[in-house]
Amino acid sequence: MSAHSLPETTNLWHGLEVDKALEMLDSDANSGLTSQEVEQRRQKYGLNELEENGGRSPWEILLDQFTNIMLLMLIAVALISGFLDLLALTGGTLKDGEVPFKDTIAIMAIVILNGILGYVQESRAEKALAALKKLSSPLVRVIRNGNLGEIAAKDLVPGDVMLLEAGVQVAADGRLIEQSNLQVRESALTGEAASVNKQAILTLPEDTSLGDRLNSVFQGTEVVQGRAKVLVTDTGMRTELGKIATMLQSVESEPTPLQQRMTQLGNVLVTGSLVLVAIVVGGGLIHDLIKGIGWKNLQELVEVSLSMAVAVVPEGLPAVITVTLALGTQRMVQHHALIRKLPAVETLGSVTTICSDKTGTLTQNKMVVQSVYTNNSTFRVTGEGYTPIGDFQLNGEKANLDEYPEISALIVPCAVCNDAVLQQKQGEWAILGDPTEGALVTLAGKGGIEQDQWNSKLPRVAEFPFSSERKRMSVICQLEAVATGESSITAIDPAIAGFVESEQYLMFTKGSPELTLERCTKIHLGNHAVPINEEQRSQILVANDQMASKGLRVLGFAYKPLTEVPPDASEDTSEVDLVWLGLVGMLDAPRPEVRASVQECRQAGIRPIMITGDHQLTAQAIAIDLGIAQEGDRVLTGQQLQRLSDQELEEQVDLVSIYARVSPEHKLRIVQALQRRGRFVAMTGDGVNDAPALKQADIGIAMGITGTDVSKEASDMILLDDNFATIVAATKEGRVVYTNIRRFIKYILGSNIGEVLTIAASPLLGLGGVPLTPLQILWMNLVTDGLPALALAVEPPEPDVMQRPPFSPRESIFDRGLGSYMIRIGIVFAIITIILMKWAFDHTHAAGYPGNPDTWKTMVFTSLCLAQMGHAISIRSNNRLAIEMNPFSNPFVLGSVVVTTILQLMLVYVPPLRSFFGTHELTLSELGICIAFSSLLFVWIECEKLFFRFIGKKTV
Repeated sequence: MSAHSLPETTNLWHGLEVDKALEMLDSDANSGLTSQEVEQRRQKYGLNELEENGGRSPWEILLDQFTNIMLLMLIAVALISGFLDLLALTGGTLKDGEVPFKDTIAIMAIVILNGILGYVQESRAEKALAALKKLSSPLVRVIRNGNLGEIAAKDLVPGDVMLLEAGVQVAADGRLIEQSNLQVRESALTGEAASVNKQAILTLPEDTSLGDRLNSVFQGTEVVQGRAKVLVTDTGMRTELGKIATMLQSVESEPTPLQQRMTQLGNVLVTGSLVLVAIVVGGGLIHDLIKGIGWKNLQELVEVSLSMAVAVVPEGLPAVITVTLALGTQRMVQHHALIRKLPAVETLGSVTTICSDKTGTLTQNKMVVQSVYTNNSTFRVTGEGYTPIGDFQLNGEKANLDEYPEISALIVPCAVCNDAVLQQKQGEWAILGDPTEGALVTLAGKGGIEQDQWNSKLPRVAEFPFSSERKRMSVICQLEAVATGESSITAIDPAIAGFVESEQYLMFTKGSPELTLERCTKIHLGNHAVPINEEQRSQILVANDQMASKGLRVLGFAYKPLTEVPPDASEDTSEVDLVWLGLVGMLDAPRPEVRASVQECRQAGIRPIMITGDHQLTAQAIAIDLGIAQEGDRVLTGQQLQRLSDQELEEQVDLVSIYARVSPEHKLRIVQALQRRGRFVAMTGDGVNDAPALKQADIGIAMGITGTDVSKEASDMILLDDNFATIVAATKEGRVVYTNIRRFIKYILGSNIGEVLTIAASPLLGLGGVPLTPLQILWMNLVTDGLPALALAVEPPEPDVMQRPPFSPRESIFDRGLGSYMIRIGIVFAIITIILMKWAFDHTHAAGYPGNPDTWKTMVFTSLCLAQMGHAISIRSNNRLAIEMNPFSNPFVLGSVVVTTILQLMLVYVPPLRSFFGTHELTLSELGICIAFSSLLFVWIECEKLFFRFIGKKTV
């Protein structure tokens, strides 16, 4: 068969018998492919590598920063200002002591600084794909040309026969040809904590979910136990890992709510500015033409328009926002949340839905025994994690184990029929081995059965390993004789005194409850074995079903006394006539602190959803326990989801809180469906399978301890303590940051509107000249606005910040009164300043005035700056008066007001600064008048608060 006739790809290898799969790929299970076939297939399928699509280059990212409409307007202003300075310089009309091009240099410096700030935020290279590549095994054993050899994993092709053994990483997707006791850990791909037992002989339905494809192995997973021969079916980007890489690279980053709002703000400001400039310049020209002046005042009108353009752009705003987000990042680190992408700080405050992975996020990623069943009684087991401390409870009361010898009899095999080891490291209990077996060792410790001691009392002499066909394992232990003069049985331990009569060996069996029970002819009651009847069998199976319905993983235990060690490979004949002991049910237990976090989420109007690759019953049990769902709530499985169209899924997502047995593409579809419904989604996860959904989500949250490198690189935020509760603290911080950003936007833009109106009024009042130069406006926007704005960014949170629903992430920056406040305060600000400006112009142009006639401009400049200081003190709260607030609850505001006032006075009274900024010295009476007019804005805002309080309106 030529390479061209081979199948392009199929997801249905698990639905084919081994022989059919070998036939389709024209391969041989014993001899593999020939060198010629390998070369042909490499040309058709390419190397077994993950491919990377080209992203934006650093230069493209940098240039994109200067497409911002506000920066473009500033660049235009700088160029026109520079052109006017050049005309003045060549025409000899430059004023004495005036520095040419200073406005141009200052404006371009601000433009470049803002561009660099944006570039630094965006230029973090996405490394998720590089982390995915690390999951690929470097070398792999294969059969080619009938010979066994080792090759580089990238050289694998479909049709290769690959050999697996314990400890290796699977290098490509494949269909099992044969296997022996194969267990594979697929948690990185499916999210399941327990390793999966694989079976080559199975042929599965086409719609079998990824976690249930027991006859297949997948690239990036790890072989825990056993060995296998595998037919390679998919390589490179066609593997399940490759599909994740494709999804990662296909997800386009959407702008955050803050970025969308800043774009909207820029558009409104620039449009408004251009309209106002057109009115002023057009009106001025018409006025001049009517009076017969002609184009004489055109340069003056252009200078006015330049000042208005600079005034309307809040040059300091990007820097203030960046510093605010950085401060929020530092505070979040104190709450164990690491922010990878700066805008995510504010975005967290808009989250309406948290989609959480189960394993390791809502749960401890530790199997913990929840209940045991023996002698027709179910006992609840308490305790956390692998710590061997806990109680056995019957009907809510602590059980005395001396009164229930069946419990001790049941937990002895939990300790000895076990290959895991329980260890204490640095005060923490941990297991070495399989998590399921670790839970059993922990259970034995809670019942006083210490594994080390019992391994001495019952040394293992033989075993029948677990096999996926039998679904059980057995160990044969010898009863050690003790020279006490008594029988060897009673000398060992009363817990097993009733297990044997004269036999010297005991076989302990654990495994599937149904298949183990089939092999039992007796049941252990009290201290003796008695024949088991059908009623008892039915009771055991009912108890098993009840445990399973709660999402527990259930194991059955039995024993058999032996007179001699059975021969090897005699499990079918030896594992008969067993004595039933009981059932043990375990679960990957919920984190104890998550229940309170889920409740807090609901109080804050945030909906938690569980999305997991684990089984339906397990997911439902955990979700109900944590309060994510209620009894009777619908669970949507991966198979059901696969059959839904995008439209049908979109109709379901608001009704379903639990998704089970889902694959990576399902997680991505769920997040996308929620987003189409207008939900703002945070997605938590730790596995490779979570990476595409983490990247698609509005906020991707990875786990810092258990999380894979892939999930971390795809995320916006990392939980350093893997604690779901940290999300709540981070969300609170996000809400505080957004509130403070709105606060200083109100502060900055209110003054900007006042500046623009004041500048526009100057030629209309016939005052002549521009009251503020571009350099002075830059000073106001960067220093007298910027420093108090930074101080407002650390304003402490309101007490009810987590007692209300999140504000809509789609809301305009001008919503909830911000737009009307800016316009209202801007007009009041302008009226106060225009009245001062008219008085100051007349005052400085009066006969006998000793100073410079342009001193009126300095009075306007000083009044605008000082008025902002009162504005900063008042705007700390929307509803409380300044005298009702503790000034030291945010000492930074007080400090910034003092520092900024001193700096402003230096511009007026320090000669070098006065010369550079083009100001004139004020007399004390003139300064007093500036202060008096400036304070009127503070008085107005405080009176507004009293008025709104009187009419019962509360602003947010």
